[in-house]
Amino acid sequence: MRHIRIFDTTLRDGEQSPGVALSMQQKLEIAQGLARLNVDIIEAGFPVNGAAEFECVSRVAREVRGPTIAGLARLVKLDIERAAAALEPAEKRRIHVFTSASKVHLEHILRKTPEQILELSDQMVRYARQFTDDVEFSAQDVMRADIDFVLKLYNVAVDAGATTINIPDTTGYGTPLEYGRVIKRIYDDVVRGRDHIHISAHCHDDLGMATANSLAAVENGATQIECTINGIGERAGNTSLEEVVMALYVRRDHYGAATQIHTRELYRLSRMVERYSGMVVQANKAIVGDNAFAHESGIHQDGVIKHKETYEIMNAELVGREAAVLVLGKHSGRAAFKKTLKDLGYDLDNPVPDQGMTEDTVNMLFKRFKEVADRKGVMDAEEIRALVENEAAPQAKLFELEHLQFMSGGGNLPTATVVVKTPKGSKTEVAVGDGPVDAVYKALSDAIGLKPELEIYRVEAVTGSTEALGEVTVKLKLGEMIATGNGVSPDVIEASARAYLDAANKLAAGQARRQPTPIEEVQRRGPDE
Repeated sequence: MRHIRIFDTTLRDGEQSPGVALSMQQKLEIAQGLARLNVDIIEAGFPVNGAAEFECVSRVAREVRGPTIAGLARLVKLDIERAAAALEPAEKRRIHVFTSASKVHLEHILRKTPEQILELSDQMVRYARQFTDDVEFSAQDVMRADIDFVLKLYNVAVDAGATTINIPDTTGYGTPLEYGRVIKRIYDDVVRGRDHIHISAHCHDDLGMATANSLAAVENGATQIECTINGIGERAGNTSLEEVVMALYVRRDHYGAATQIHTRELYRLSRMVERYSGMVVQANKAIVGDNAFAHESGIHQDGVIKHKETYEIMNAELVGREAAVLVLGKHSGRAAFKKTLKDLGYDLDNPVPDQGMTEDTVNMLFKRFKEVADRKGVMDAEEIRALVENEAAPQAKLFELEHLQFMSGGGNLPTATVVVKTPKGSKTEVAVGDGPVDAVYKALSDAIGLKPELEIYRVEAVTGSTEALGEVTVKLKLGEMIATGNGVSPDVIEASARAYLDAANKLAAGQARRQPTPIEEVQRRGPDE
């Protein structure tokens, strides 16, 4: 079977999603998750776009082993030089240069003639080759460009030394038939006879066809797909990694192609990106949505009970979602808890903190599990996973919740009393608010001595039952800095308090990110491929 390379751009194109602001630590954790997933290439960022972006790409290049690490650059010498410098620590590096192909882009964005773009592409691809022999070339908005110019442009890039040519449907305009024809034309006119050249598909989902278009590209000669976890990205998003990977796996009889992805890591990484980005995965999302392997219809239930394959074309275990019922409660011991963590796919045997769970981490998780189980009772697999993912991530512990009490209803003003452990000792504060959460947040603010603004507050049940754990996500802003926090508890008010302190800890410890101005936001996002 043909090998299809997976080029993940969650950290670059995915982070361009409106409202997403990943911290350095979060990006590194996602990158390590992508390495465990065994993607071929990680596009770590746009190095010329500021010191923070440069440092992020550099740290991913230095700390993540396995995948090729790519950095984005315009057809500008400074961009290419900064990308090369940031990628220097990587064991395998790629410089990804881009321009545009459509008339509207050339006239209104680049303000150059086609001849100027051809000449510049030749010069800058050759310049990039001075730093690495792995150069990718992209021309935005191919689906609205003149095909004859597109063919000239990619021929110039290949002749100059590009080893991968990426065909972006930047606006999600193409249909599978149209996009497939363009890929086939490029293969026939540019790539045929040049076995070392790869065609890459980069599709956006404005019309809901990104995955279908990417698969059409594979049918017509593409050997690389550019995608993001959960399909996040600018506007309606990018091609969803988990969808194309599982489509190629399940229908390998049709596509005759395969990836090297460790599929059992898909669900865990999807959840991580959901939490860190604050972008909720819809319940009916293919592969990773809550309902992807759920059956409620009586006819479907009857069929699945008799034989799974009547209504399931793949097993939940294949993507890291355990189908077996996991029953853990307050009477469960440490051995059962550790076995459950292993069954859920967590690495308990690797002493390196960034690559597995240490014994101290397991002990901390078990203690927290017992606290929750004593109050809630039995916890299922999804609740155990949510608890682990919210408690195990490395984070500052300047402030810790020691006690929480609130009163609301019955004609009483919503009142909260909190005791918070701080670097200066335990602080007790009482506050009145418009509701219990507002009262708790005012009391916590007084206790920690910070007055952040609440930008986002979201509460969800981890499972569908009335006894489910509550999972709260908040985004706090302090001056120009923003941080996202998460909290899990059987009590939604307590989960809210934990999420608030999680974000506050990041703000106080310098692990937050500066909120860009509107002009900086445009500059930060860079190209919208």
